[in-house]
This record gives sequence, structure tokens and C-alpha cells, in this order.
Amino acid sequence: MNGTIMVTYRILCKSDFNKEVTLAKLLQNEKVAKVIKSEFAKGFRNLVLLEGKEGATMKIETAKELHTFEIQKDDFADILDLAEEDAQNKKLIKKECERIELVDIVTSN
Repeated sequence: MNGTIMVTYRILCKSDFNKEVTLAKLLQNEKVAKVIKSEFAKGFRNLVLLEGKEGATMKIETAKELHTFEIQKDDFADILDLAEEDAQNKKLIKKECERIELVDIVTSN
């Protein structure tokens, strides 16, 4: 195969935070509802917060820097190993941050 692959990954740590919250659960929280009402509907009374789309979620996670590198299409089977190797070469892997998550893979000719 001719061409290259641009690989984007991030380093994951044991202390990273990652949680998904539904919009309905978020709006049921009294503190959140109070802040939303006071920010967007100040001075109005008897307000109800409703979720627009059924099952909408919000993700809360640790912000991570994305890292990229380029490989040949022939190396696709080894993409995770090559990402780990790239991270080690860039000295990104540390004691509490040893895992890699592939974020994006883009091919080009």
C-alpha cells in the first residue's frame, strides 16, 4: 500500500477523570438549576428546566494534549505499538501516565 497515515493519540494517567452525565440528571440537581435560572432568566419566577433532546449527555474529562506522528500505510497493524514507541521517544510516558489512547487516524496518498 502506498501513502501515509497520520495518527493522533493522547497519554492517559491513573488520576484522569472521565464521567458522562445525562442532561436530565444535570437539570435535576438543585444547585445547577439555580445557577442556570439566575444566569439566563434573572428576575423570572416559576421556571421549569426541560431537556430538549432525549438522552443528551455531557462528558466531563481531564483535558489532554494531543500528539501526532506519521507512519506508512503498511504499518497499520502495528499502529498502537508505534504510538507507544513515539510517546517513549518524546519522553511522554511517566510513572502514573503509561497508557495510550488512539484519538484519530487519517490516511493520505
